[in-house]
Formats: sequence, C-alpha cells, structure tokens
Amino acid sequence: MRKTEPEINLEDILTDRFQEDDLLEVPLHEGVFRFFSASVIVIAGFAAFQILNVGVVKYDFYKARASANMSFMEVSRAPRGVIFDRFGKPLTENIPALVAYLVPHELPAALDERSQVLRRISEILNVSEAELTEKIKAKNWDFSEKLELSGNLNYEQIAVIQSAKIPGLSAESVFKRDSQPTGVFSHLVGFTGLVDVNDLETNPALFIDDEIGRAGLEAYYDDYLRGENGREAVLRNAEGEVKGKTGISLAKPGRNLATFVDKEFQEYFYNRLSDALQNLGREIGVGVALNPQNGEVLALFNIPSFGVNDVSDVLTGSNKPLFNRAVSGLYNPGSTIKPLVAIAALAEGIIDKEKQIYSAGFIEIPNPYVPGSPSRFLDWRAHGWVDLRAALARSSNVYFYEVGGGLPAQAGFEGQIGLGIERLRTWWHKFNLDEKTLIDLPGEKAGFLPSPAWKEEKFGEPWRIGDTYNVAIGQGDLLVTPLELLNYIASVANGGKFYAPRVVKNVFDGAGEEILKSEPKVLKDLGPEVGSILKEIQDGMIDAVEEPYGTAYLLSDLPFKAAAKTGTAQIQNNEKVNAFFVGYAPAENPEIAILVLVENAREGSLNAVPVAKDVLLWYYENRIKTRQ
Repeated sequence: MRKTEPEINLEDILTDRFQEDDLLEVPLHEGVFRFFSASVIVIAGFAAFQILNVGVVKYDFYKARASANMSFMEVSRAPRGVIFDRFGKPLTENIPALVAYLVPHELPAALDERSQVLRRISEILNVSEAELTEKIKAKNWDFSEKLELSGNLNYEQIAVIQSAKIPGLSAESVFKRDSQPTGVFSHLVGFTGLVDVNDLETNPALFIDDEIGRAGLEAYYDDYLRGENGREAVLRNAEGEVKGKTGISLAKPGRNLATFVDKEFQEYFYNRLSDALQNLGREIGVGVALNPQNGEVLALFNIPSFGVNDVSDVLTGSNKPLFNRAVSGLYNPGSTIKPLVAIAALAEGIIDKEKQIYSAGFIEIPNPYVPGSPSRFLDWRAHGWVDLRAALARSSNVYFYEVGGGLPAQAGFEGQIGLGIERLRTWWHKFNLDEKTLIDLPGEKAGFLPSPAWKEEKFGEPWRIGDTYNVAIGQGDLLVTPLELLNYIASVANGGKFYAPRVVKNVFDGAGEEILKSEPKVLKDLGPEVGSILKEIQDGMIDAVEEPYGTAYLLSDLPFKAAAKTGTAQIQNNEKVNAFFVGYAPAENPEIAILVLVENAREGSLNAVPVAKDVLLWYYENRIKTRQ
C-alpha cells in the first residue's frame, strides 16, 4: 500500500506561528556586534588598501606582469653602450653569443618523457640533472616563462640544439659584456647581470631578460648604458596556444661613455704593482691617479681583481676580490697625514717653519697611572734637530707628536704647545677626510675622525695625550679611504682646491651626439685660507724627493721635479704594516697625483716607492715628454 504524504493545511501553519510567538526571545551579547563590526571594518580596510596598492601604487608593475602573462615575449637584447678611455680606446666589448633557454610549457606532458628531455638537455649543456632541476625550482615563473641555462654556447652545442629540436630548448642570439684585459679595469668598469625579481619590483619598466649594471660605471651610468631590448609579443590563450603576434619593437643600443681614464697608463700601473706584490709575496694593493688641476681620474684599480664574466667564482674569496678598496676601503693613513698636520700647525700659529724640535728617536711623557715609568712613543729613527721642511722630508714622528699633542717643558728642552684633538679634527674636516669625494662610482665610503666623546662612549675611557700623538702621525683610530687621501694631497698640489674626482667625460649616442657632459666641480677652495702656507708644505714634500735624507729620495733622478710623502701604518697590534706613497708631478705645475698602497708590506713604505717611481717615469716618457 502506497504511503501518502501528510497534508499541511493553513491551520497547522498558523498554529506553529502562535507557538513561535510564545517562545522567549534571548538577545545577543553586545560584544558579538562589536566583534562583527570590527571584523567588517578590518576586512573592508584591507580590501581598500589592496585596491589602492594594486590599482594605483603598483599599477604599472601589475599591468606589465599581466601583459607578460597573456603573451610570450620574444626578446632581442640591445647591446649596451661602449665605455671608452680618454683616447677613444674601448674598455668594454659587446661579444655576440648564443644563449640556451628552457621554456617549460613546451616540455612533454608525460613525466617519463619530460625526465628524458631534461636528461638530454643536461648532457648537451654539461650540467648535472640535479643542478638543472634546482635552477627550474628556483626560478620565479610569475615574471618570465623561460630560463637561461647557459650563457655562452660553443659550436658543438649549437649544432646539437639546432639539429635535435628538443622540446623546450632553444638558442637565442645575444650580446655578452666583456672587458679587456681581464681584471685591470674590473673595479672601475664594473659588471652586469640579468634583472631579478627585486629589480622588477623597483622598476616595473624592466623585463626579466634585461641586463643591468651591478657595479662600477656599469651600475652608476646604467640608465645611459642600458639600451632598449627589442620585443615581440606572441599572444596566446589560456591553453598556451599561439593566437598571433603584436607589439613589435626594434632593439635600441645604449649610449656610450667617454672617460678620463688612460687605458695604456692604467694597464702599466696595474701590471707594475702586480709584479711588485708578487715579488713581495703579497696579494693586496691599490693604485689611483688623478689630475689635481680638475679631478680627472687617470687610473683607479684594486688588486686582487676579478674577471667580469666570472663574478660568481669570487663571491667568497678570502681577499674580497669584488671589494673596491680604492673608494670603499678604510685605512690608517700613516705618515701621509703629516702634511695636513703641518698645515694646521702653521695656520693655527702653533709653530713657525723655522722652529726646530729635537728627535732622539723617542719621546717620553709622565705616566699618571705608573709614576716612574713614563710612556714612550717611538720615532722610526733618531733625526736630531729638525724644522718643518726636514720633518716632512724625514717623516719625523717626534716632531709631529709635539706639534699635534704638545709636550711640557723638560730638562734641557722648552715646552711645545700642541694642536690637540679638537683642532686636529677641525682641520681633518676642512680637508674633507670625513666626507665622500663624490666620485661617479657607486659604494664610496667616508673616512672616520675619532674624538674624545666617541672613545668615552665606545670604550668607557678618557682621551689621553697618547691618543693625540697616535692620530697626529696617522695611527690610532683615524681612518680614510685611498681616494680621500689622494684628493687631499691633490689639493696641496693645486693650491687648496678640492675637486670632485670624475671618471666620465661625456655620454654620447651612436651618432656621436653628446647627451651629457662632465665639468670640473670644485667642492671647496681653501686657497684664501691656506694658500700662502701650502708653499712650505710643498717644499717639504719636494725635499722628501730631492734631499738624500728624504724618504722618497729614490725618485730624485726622475726627469722632472716631483713632490712626495711616504707612510707606514702599523696594523693588527703592530704585527703588519701597510705601505703608502702619495705624490705629484711636475712639482711646479702638477698634472698627475698618484697613490700606491701595498697591504701587509715587508719593508713599509720602501715597498711602495719603487712602484711610484716607475709609474711617474712612464707617465713622463709617454705623456708629458711627447707633448713637449
């Protein structure tokens, strides 16, 4: 017998309604409504923020990414602009090369077939399957659907790729950046690399296949050097089927740079210092050369260096090959600071040029903590009575101890008032030792000027006269970069002007039209304040070369008059020394100022002077003499 559904009539409905009306209503707690309201506000605020972020703040970025998702972008790389030396000789090259790319969506769908293809690709490119798999996993496919596998294919690999027609593997023609000879210009020119995700987020106009500067001039002038890649969008649907091509644009080469660098001169300078380091059994050195009359950079390099195409091989080198010591390294300047101490002493009336101070090879001052055991500060030798010129030429420590820190009257000797740390700091600052030189290279550091307040805060100890003695001869906690050091010496050479060092002369396009021109930039001119004093300092630096007792007497037979100052900075608890040479020539009308640094030298400044002599001689024979 069939079961029938019960009938529901109007009375039943109404009865139920009456029963509902009789139920007791329980109100919800007020906190529930507050929580609900707060949740709505938070969610609405987050949504509004995302709309603003996506639709306004990062509109260009997401528009570019959306365009990339709906199309496959075929890119023809634009050659970067070429960097030239002052005589038109190229410092960089764009070398044609073929690059292997992997496009995963073109791989077979079946896992076993895909595995076979990847194994075949690894054999062709001489990479392990594990390395290939890791590259694929690490790739951010949101920004590009192809992965560069090999930066420079050989002819055999090209032939195999073209003949085998392996799914997902293709070869494209590109320009690879190179500089010659390897290492000599690496820190100056820098290197390039492919755009990464961080670059894309910073600059949405970039594409994942763009090549940008990562260091040196390549980075500093990247906006000029980087051309515009040619692009052709291959439109596709959701299944990846090609539906046509659009947006064709031709590649536009980057702009070129003309520098003030003397290619031939830098090559000689680099090789000469490299040979000296090798003979000494040392590995680290710096060479810099400027025109003191306008700030033009004639040479700038570091040893050890690196190949611009082998950057990944030296990322963890023990001697930090990628580190640009010339502009970023901080060093005790040693005795090369003494000309500046002498300038300060004359300007402040601490001493006159005829005043003589006796050096017995050391200086002693009472020790307040251990009476009867005076603190002794050594000279590098006993110099006897020396005036300012002789003190500079001989590099007398005792003279500059007293001029810098002062000395109470002692038996047989009158006292000497010293500059003191605050006036020393004032003059260091005047000569920009705590300021960047504003060279057109990335990563420049500024020097460090110690002070009593700094020492008290860092070490919990008061500043003592011994601290002043140490910094007065370029030791202690006084730190400068090689470029800062040479720029101050250049100001001594030219009469007190500080120029911003300039590497690039101008920027021009392929038709030779000038886009940007560099002009000399005077950061400050101390000539009105110390111009008359500088003659005494210059004479002392000339005596360092011409007098038999001068520390740079080895340069005395150069065919032109030179001025110089040597320096030996003790480091690592006096276990090692850095050797400095700074100087300029011709002394009467300088056109070149050079710095030579040898880290961990065997014989102090004696290891830097022969290099400086040969470098200045080369410059005279090959540049100055040819114009006479």
